[in-house]
Amino acid sequence: MSRSARSPLLLAGLLAAAGAAHFTAPRPFDAMVPRSLPGTPRTWTYASGVVELALAAGVALPRTRRIAARATTAYFVGIFPANVKMAVDWQRRPAPLRAAAVGRLPLQVPLVLWARGVARNAERTS
Repeated sequence: MSRSARSPLLLAGLLAAAGAAHFTAPRPFDAMVPRSLPGTPRTWTYASGVVELALAAGVALPRTRRIAARATTAYFVGIFPANVKMAVDWQRRPAPLRAAAVGRLPLQVPLVLWARGVARNAERTS
């Protein structure tokens, strides 16, 4: 299997794992939900887990890959503020946790580019 054929499946796997984590270990995700959003943090945690699982399914299937990868790109951009909130909130945590929270910020860029690349490759093959 070529690298370009594996890339969407790896992205789908990442999304599926992250989505499942929202249900199996929701507390860290709850802490990232901005207080300004209506409802409870747990509701937002579960909703984002459902979104990630749906995006994973869409990216995994060639027929829906292009639109799902575009939606994933937007999703990765949209959740960036939660990562910023986490980095700010964790300033007083132990150094390894602080480093992990800050380290998530630049990782968002390759995720956005990866999803965008999957969408572009899907456009060429459809």
